Amino acid sequence: MSVDHYENFPVASFLLPAHLREPVEAIYAFARSADDIADEGDAPPMVRLAHLNDYRRALFCIEQGKPIDDPRLAPIFNRLADNVRQFKLPISLFLDLLDAFSQDVVKTRYADFPDLADYCRRSANPVGRLLLHLYKAATPDNLTMSDQICTSLQLINFWQDVAIDWQKQRIYLPQADMERFGVTEACIAGGEVTRQFSALMDFEIQRARTMMLHGAPLARRLPGRIGWELRLIVQGGLGVLDKIEANAYDVFNHRPILGKADWLRLTWRALTR
Repeated sequence: MSVDHYENFPVASFLLPAHLREPVEAIYAFARSADDIADEGDAPPMVRLAHLNDYRRALFCIEQGKPIDDPRLAPIFNRLADNVRQFKLPISLFLDLLDAFSQDVVKTRYADFPDLADYCRRSANPVGRLLLHLYKAATPDNLTMSDQICTSLQLINFWQDVAIDWQKQRIYLPQADMERFGVTEACIAGGEVTRQFSALMDFEIQRARTMMLHGAPLARRLPGRIGWELRLIVQGGLGVLDKIEANAYDVFNHRPILGKADWLRLTWRALTR
Protein backbone atom coordinates (compact mmCIF):
# COMPACT_ATOMS: atom_id res chain seq x y z
CA MET A 1 0.00 0.00 0.00
CA SER A 2 1.04 3.58 -0.38
CA VAL A 3 2.57 5.29 2.62
CA ASP A 4 -0.68 7.19 3.13
CA HIS A 5 -2.27 3.96 4.29
CA TYR A 6 -0.22 4.00 7.46
CA GLU A 7 -2.49 6.90 8.43
CA ASN A 8 -5.68 5.62 6.79
CA PHE A 9 -5.53 2.12 8.24
CA PRO A 10 -3.85 2.46 11.64
CA VAL A 11 -3.22 -0.71 13.59
CA ALA A 12 -1.77 -1.09 17.05
CA SER A 13 2.00 -1.29 16.88
CA PHE A 14 2.03 -3.95 19.59
CA LEU A 15 0.74 -6.38 16.97
CA LEU A 16 4.11 -6.22 15.26
CA PRO A 17 6.69 -8.64 16.71
CA ALA A 18 9.33 -6.60 18.51
CA HIS A 19 12.17 -7.75 16.24
CA LEU A 20 10.31 -6.46 13.16
CA ARG A 21 9.52 -2.96 14.41
CA GLU A 22 12.95 -1.59 13.47
CA PRO A 23 12.92 -2.82 9.83
CA VAL A 24 9.30 -1.73 9.36
CA GLU A 25 10.16 1.74 10.68
CA ALA A 26 13.20 1.89 8.38
CA ILE A 27 11.06 1.00 5.35
CA TYR A 28 8.46 3.56 6.39
CA ALA A 29 11.08 6.30 6.82
CA PHE A 30 12.37 5.62 3.31
CA ALA A 31 8.91 5.54 1.72
CA ARG A 32 7.54 8.53 3.65
CA SER A 33 10.50 10.76 2.82
CA ALA A 34 10.48 9.78 -0.87
CA ASP A 35 6.74 10.39 -1.09
CA ASP A 36 7.22 13.82 0.48
CA ILE A 37 9.80 14.66 -2.20
CA ALA A 38 7.25 13.79 -4.88
CA ASP A 39 4.25 15.53 -3.28
CA GLU A 40 5.12 18.15 -0.68
CA GLY A 41 6.35 21.71 -1.01
CA ASP A 42 6.59 23.84 -4.13
CA ALA A 43 9.77 22.54 -5.81
CA PRO A 44 9.54 22.26 -9.63
CA PRO A 45 9.24 18.79 -11.16
CA MET A 46 12.83 18.63 -12.34
CA VAL A 47 14.12 19.29 -8.82
CA ARG A 48 11.83 16.62 -7.37
CA LEU A 49 12.98 14.08 -9.95
CA ALA A 50 16.63 14.95 -9.28
CA HIS A 51 16.16 14.33 -5.55
CA LEU A 52 14.46 11.00 -6.24
CA ASN A 53 17.42 10.09 -8.45
CA ASP A 54 19.67 10.77 -5.45
CA TYR A 55 17.61 8.12 -3.65
CA ARG A 56 18.18 5.69 -6.51
CA ARG A 57 21.92 6.21 -6.34
CA ALA A 58 21.81 5.56 -2.60
CA LEU A 59 19.95 2.30 -3.20
CA PHE A 60 22.57 1.24 -5.72
CA CYS A 61 25.22 1.96 -3.09
CA ILE A 62 23.40 -0.35 -0.68
CA GLU A 63 23.19 -3.02 -3.37
CA GLN A 64 26.94 -2.75 -4.00
CA GLY A 65 27.82 -2.67 -0.30
CA LYS A 66 29.13 0.90 -0.46
CA PRO A 67 28.65 3.47 2.34
CA ILE A 68 26.24 6.39 1.95
CA ASP A 69 28.43 9.47 2.15
CA ASP A 70 25.80 12.13 1.41
CA PRO A 71 25.00 13.62 4.85
CA ARG A 72 21.44 14.39 3.73
CA LEU A 73 20.73 10.75 2.95
CA ALA A 74 22.97 8.89 5.39
CA PRO A 75 20.51 8.76 8.34
CA ILE A 76 17.75 7.13 6.26
CA PHE A 77 19.86 4.94 4.00
CA ASN A 78 22.46 3.65 6.44
CA ARG A 79 19.61 2.51 8.65
CA LEU A 80 17.87 0.98 5.64
CA ALA A 81 21.09 -0.72 4.52
CA ASP A 82 21.43 -2.49 7.87
CA ASN A 83 17.94 -3.95 7.54
CA VAL A 84 18.31 -4.82 3.86
CA ARG A 85 21.40 -6.88 4.70
CA GLN A 86 19.97 -8.48 7.83
CA PHE A 87 16.65 -9.51 6.27
CA LYS A 88 17.86 -9.94 2.67
CA LEU A 89 15.30 -7.49 1.30
CA PRO A 90 15.21 -7.12 -2.51
CA ILE A 91 16.49 -3.71 -3.63
CA SER A 92 14.24 -3.99 -6.70
CA LEU A 93 11.17 -3.43 -4.52
CA PHE A 94 12.54 -0.13 -3.22
CA LEU A 95 13.36 0.90 -6.78
CA ASP A 96 9.77 0.11 -7.80
CA LEU A 97 8.53 2.47 -5.09
CA LEU A 98 10.81 5.22 -6.38
CA ASP A 99 9.52 4.67 -9.92
CA ALA A 100 5.97 5.19 -8.67
CA PHE A 101 6.89 8.33 -6.74
CA SER A 102 8.66 9.69 -9.83
CA GLN A 103 5.58 8.92 -11.89
CA ASP A 104 3.47 10.97 -9.48
CA VAL A 105 5.60 13.99 -10.34
CA VAL A 106 4.83 13.86 -14.06
CA LYS A 107 1.66 11.83 -14.61
CA THR A 108 -1.81 13.00 -13.58
CA ARG A 109 -4.21 10.84 -15.64
CA TYR A 110 -4.58 7.08 -16.26
CA ALA A 111 -5.98 5.82 -19.54
CA ASP A 112 -7.56 2.60 -18.29
CA PHE A 113 -7.50 0.18 -15.39
CA PRO A 114 -4.42 -1.78 -16.60
CA ASP A 115 -2.56 1.53 -16.69
CA LEU A 116 -3.62 2.27 -13.11
CA ALA A 117 -2.93 -1.30 -11.96
CA ASP A 118 0.64 -1.01 -13.26
CA TYR A 119 1.09 2.08 -11.09
CA CYS A 120 -0.29 0.20 -8.07
CA ARG A 121 2.11 -2.66 -8.82
CA ARG A 122 4.94 -0.24 -8.10
CA SER A 123 3.37 2.17 -5.59
CA ALA A 124 1.62 -0.29 -3.28
CA ASN A 125 2.53 -3.93 -3.87
CA PRO A 126 6.24 -3.58 -2.96
CA VAL A 127 5.32 -2.71 0.65
CA GLY A 128 3.36 -5.93 1.12
CA ARG A 129 6.10 -7.93 -0.56
CA LEU A 130 8.76 -6.39 1.68
CA LEU A 131 6.71 -7.29 4.75
CA LEU A 132 6.36 -10.88 3.56
CA HIS A 133 10.13 -11.03 3.19
CA LEU A 134 10.48 -9.76 6.75
CA TYR A 135 8.04 -12.43 7.92
CA LYS A 136 9.92 -15.11 5.94
CA ALA A 137 6.65 -15.90 4.19
CA ALA A 138 7.33 -14.71 0.63
CA THR A 139 5.93 -17.77 -1.15
CA PRO A 140 4.42 -17.33 -4.64
CA ASP A 141 0.85 -17.79 -3.39
CA ASN A 142 1.36 -15.39 -0.49
CA LEU A 143 2.89 -12.76 -2.77
CA THR A 144 -0.08 -13.00 -5.14
CA MET A 145 -2.59 -12.51 -2.31
CA SER A 146 -0.52 -9.68 -0.85
CA ASP A 147 -0.58 -7.92 -4.22
CA GLN A 148 -4.38 -8.20 -4.27
CA ILE A 149 -4.65 -6.63 -0.81
CA CYS A 150 -2.12 -3.86 -1.49
CA THR A 151 -3.56 -2.88 -4.86
CA SER A 152 -7.02 -2.83 -3.31
CA LEU A 153 -5.81 -0.59 -0.49
CA GLN A 154 -4.26 1.79 -3.01
CA LEU A 155 -7.50 1.90 -5.00
CA ILE A 156 -9.51 2.53 -1.83
CA ASN A 157 -7.18 5.43 -1.05
CA PHE A 158 -7.87 6.86 -4.50
CA TRP A 159 -11.64 6.48 -4.25
CA GLN A 160 -11.85 8.17 -0.85
CA ASP A 161 -9.58 11.00 -2.02
CA VAL A 162 -11.11 11.91 -5.38
CA ALA A 163 -11.64 15.50 -4.22
CA ILE A 164 -8.21 15.82 -2.58
CA ASP A 165 -6.44 14.45 -5.64
CA TRP A 166 -8.35 16.88 -7.86
CA GLN A 167 -6.89 19.74 -5.81
CA LYS A 168 -3.47 18.34 -6.80
CA GLN A 169 -4.66 18.28 -10.45
CA ARG A 170 -4.70 14.47 -10.43
CA ILE A 171 -7.43 12.02 -11.41
CA TYR A 172 -6.85 8.36 -10.65
CA LEU A 173 -10.25 7.23 -11.89
CA PRO A 174 -9.40 5.52 -15.20
CA GLN A 175 -10.30 7.70 -18.17
CA ALA A 176 -11.90 4.75 -20.00
CA ASP A 177 -14.20 4.11 -17.01
CA MET A 178 -15.14 7.78 -16.77
CA GLU A 179 -16.07 7.79 -20.45
CA ARG A 180 -18.04 4.55 -20.10
CA PHE A 181 -20.17 5.99 -17.27
CA GLY A 182 -20.43 9.48 -18.70
CA VAL A 183 -18.42 11.26 -16.01
CA THR A 184 -16.43 14.32 -17.07
CA GLU A 185 -13.62 16.19 -15.39
CA ALA A 186 -16.03 19.10 -15.00
CA CYS A 187 -18.22 16.84 -12.84
CA ILE A 188 -15.28 16.11 -10.54
CA ALA A 189 -14.22 19.76 -10.48
CA GLY A 190 -17.73 20.75 -9.43
CA GLY A 191 -18.06 18.02 -6.82
CA GLU A 192 -21.23 16.76 -8.47
CA VAL A 193 -22.57 13.46 -7.16
CA THR A 194 -24.62 12.70 -10.24
CA ARG A 195 -26.27 9.40 -11.11
CA GLN A 196 -23.39 8.77 -13.51
CA PHE A 197 -20.75 9.51 -10.88
CA SER A 198 -22.47 7.25 -8.35
CA ALA A 199 -22.56 4.43 -10.89
CA LEU A 200 -18.86 4.89 -11.66
CA MET A 201 -17.94 4.90 -7.96
CA ASP A 202 -20.03 1.80 -7.32
CA PHE A 203 -18.20 0.02 -10.15
CA GLU A 204 -14.79 1.01 -8.81
CA ILE A 205 -15.74 0.12 -5.22
CA GLN A 206 -16.91 -3.35 -6.21
CA ARG A 207 -13.66 -3.92 -8.09
CA ALA A 208 -11.59 -2.90 -5.05
CA ARG A 209 -13.74 -5.00 -2.71
CA THR A 210 -13.43 -8.08 -4.92
CA MET A 211 -9.65 -7.75 -4.97
CA MET A 212 -9.54 -7.34 -1.21
CA LEU A 213 -11.65 -10.44 -0.63
CA HIS A 214 -9.45 -12.45 -3.00
CA GLY A 215 -6.38 -11.49 -1.00
CA ALA A 216 -7.97 -11.73 2.46
CA PRO A 217 -7.20 -15.45 3.03
CA LEU A 218 -3.55 -14.43 3.41
CA ALA A 219 -4.41 -13.18 6.91
CA ARG A 220 -5.19 -16.73 8.02
CA ARG A 221 -2.04 -18.11 6.44
CA LEU A 222 0.25 -15.83 8.45
CA PRO A 223 0.81 -16.83 12.07
CA GLY A 224 0.25 -14.96 15.30
CA ARG A 225 0.30 -11.19 15.56
CA ILE A 226 1.17 -10.72 11.88
CA GLY A 227 -2.01 -12.44 10.79
CA TRP A 228 -4.11 -10.42 13.24
CA GLU A 229 -2.60 -7.15 12.01
CA LEU A 230 -3.40 -8.10 8.43
CA ARG A 231 -6.98 -8.96 9.41
CA LEU A 232 -7.35 -5.43 10.79
CA ILE A 233 -5.86 -3.90 7.64
CA VAL A 234 -8.29 -5.88 5.47
CA GLN A 235 -11.26 -4.91 7.63
CA GLY A 236 -10.11 -1.29 7.62
CA GLY A 237 -10.08 -1.19 3.83
CA LEU A 238 -13.49 -2.83 3.59
CA GLY A 239 -14.77 -0.42 6.24
CA VAL A 240 -13.80 2.60 4.14
CA LEU A 241 -15.65 1.15 1.15
CA ASP A 242 -18.71 0.63 3.34
CA LYS A 243 -18.54 4.27 4.43
CA ILE A 244 -18.36 5.54 0.85
CA GLU A 245 -21.47 3.55 0.04
CA ALA A 246 -23.23 4.72 3.21
CA ASN A 247 -22.52 8.34 2.19
CA ALA A 248 -24.17 7.70 -1.20
CA TYR A 249 -20.77 7.99 -2.94
CA ASP A 250 -20.37 11.65 -1.91
CA VAL A 251 -16.61 11.71 -1.44
CA PHE A 252 -16.61 15.45 -2.08
CA ASN A 253 -18.41 16.48 1.11
CA HIS A 254 -17.97 13.36 3.25
CA ARG A 255 -14.44 11.96 3.13
CA PRO A 256 -14.71 8.52 4.74
CA ILE A 257 -12.53 8.30 7.83
CA LEU A 258 -12.56 5.48 10.35
CA GLY A 259 -13.05 6.60 13.94
CA LYS A 260 -12.64 4.79 17.25
CA ALA A 261 -16.14 3.34 17.12
CA ASP A 262 -15.47 2.03 13.61
CA TRP A 263 -12.27 0.35 14.73
CA LEU A 264 -14.02 -1.37 17.62
CA ARG A 265 -16.55 -2.77 15.18
CA LEU A 266 -13.87 -3.76 12.67
CA THR A 267 -11.79 -5.40 15.39
CA TRP A 268 -14.80 -7.53 16.27
CA ARG A 269 -15.12 -8.48 12.60
CA ALA A 270 -11.45 -9.41 12.49
CA LEU A 271 -11.95 -11.65 15.50
CA THR A 272 -15.07 -13.39 14.24
CA ARG A 273 -14.67 -13.67 10.47
